[in-house]
Amino acid sequence: MNRKHLLLADAGLLALAAVDAGFNQPIGPPAAGAVMLAVGALLVRRRWPVPVFLLTLPALALVGSVIATLIALYAVAVRYSNRYLLAGFGVVAVVGYLVPGMEYQYSRSDLLLTIIYATMTAAVPICFGRLVHAQRELPLRLEDIRAAREHERLLDAQAALARERNQLAREMHDVVSHQVSLIAVQAGAIGVSTTDPDVKAAAGNIRKLSVGTLDELRHMVNLLRASGSRTTGLTPQPTLSDLDSLIAGSGIEARLTGAAPEGIDTAVQRTIYRTIQESLTNVRKHAPDSTAAIAFAHDDTDLTVTVTNTRPTRPTLALPSAHHGLIGIRERAALLGGTVKAAPTADGGFRLELRLPLAEQRR
Repeated sequence: MNRKHLLLADAGLLALAAVDAGFNQPIGPPAAGAVMLAVGALLVRRRWPVPVFLLTLPALALVGSVIATLIALYAVAVRYSNRYLLAGFGVVAVVGYLVPGMEYQYSRSDLLLTIIYATMTAAVPICFGRLVHAQRELPLRLEDIRAAREHERLLDAQAALARERNQLAREMHDVVSHQVSLIAVQAGAIGVSTTDPDVKAAAGNIRKLSVGTLDELRHMVNLLRASGSRTTGLTPQPTLSDLDSLIAGSGIEARLTGAAPEGIDTAVQRTIYRTIQESLTNVRKHAPDSTAAIAFAHDDTDLTVTVTNTRPTRPTLALPSAHHGLIGIRERAALLGGTVKAAPTADGGFRLELRLPLAEQRR
């Protein structure tokens, strides 16, 4: 809805609320002032729905001007999802609706019907407001689901590739290295047992080539076991100098405090980078519209990195997750002798702590 349509809608709603107040015939300055306040407050109902709703209650109680209160109650339901808040405001609207008629003597059946009518009247704007809120949230939730499924698909592909690489690495280690080791041993035995200098030189050369082949094989096995990521050994790996661009491109309001000590190993830097990257991904996935704080702290023995996010300001959706990201973070930390702790916070957020020893992590 564009601005012109919004202005027309506001004008129509204000006119409707004013007509309703006029039909209720306010008597005296207090009632007239309450009606003017209720109708005028509707202009800012989208920005401050709760105060506007409270400002409409005097007119509702004094002269039964119900339209302004219902419009404000709808604005509250569009903005907030708290059930207790909406239920409480609905009860307040029902009581305010009943107050002007307290001077009459109702029979039990009439009183019951009046309460039912007042309850239904208050429930309509709440239900309609929640419907509009859900309609606005639906595209965002669908985008979250799409991103989550894409992320899970990528993780599954990486996990499958890692399994294949590990299987190949095991086969190379078990078969090829065993055979090459036997060649090196036998070449060494020939070199010791023979007296022919040419045979001794050839055996020494064979042993030397075998040892070199074993070193190359060990290097290849380590590369195959590294990970199933899309990057290769020739691709530049991220370091702590890339953190600013990572945070800026995460789409999350995040602040960075502290810094890592100088001279830490590049493997440690990659582990910290990947931990923060996965944490920000999880914040975007599981805590929409929350903020994150990334903090570095260290002493003589340990380096600690914490990523803490606040509780989400939009309702979260139970998205599918295989928890590969958290498992990968723990595995990276374990390779460096570190630990990872992850748990919800008392205020509804989440905190992840990476602790790495500094004793052997200097360049």
